[in-house]
Amino acid sequence: MEKVKKNDVIKATVTGVQKYGAFVSTDNYDGLIHISEISYGYVKNVNDYLKVGDNIYAEVVEVDDKDNHLKLSIKDIDYKNDGTKLKRMAETKSGFKPLKDNLELWINEKIKEITDKM
Repeated sequence: MEKVKKNDVIKATVTGVQKYGAFVSTDNYDGLIHISEISYGYVKNVNDYLKVGDNIYAEVVEVDDKDNHLKLSIKDIDYKNDGTKLKRMAETKSGFKPLKDNLELWINEKIKEITDKM
């Protein structure tokens, strides 16, 4: 039996879908992809991402070798194609500051643009 370790990307087959996540199976392990490990955005329905029978790639978050169980994630990888790591856009340190600094100007410009067309 081949050992799986944290951060490995493995092939798995979806065996069940519940409102809280998806169950998967590999040759040697059973696993769960919790709903919080599907996407960084809001996941309303797990079925929008995974269906029973899908062959996917998943990243190992935690391994329980005693029971052959895995906690898995698909939110940082191309889970449907080849399992490659996805690059996330870096957060800016300025946050909402540019919006705060420019909002009044943008609103006034838009009002002027609209009223000039009247």
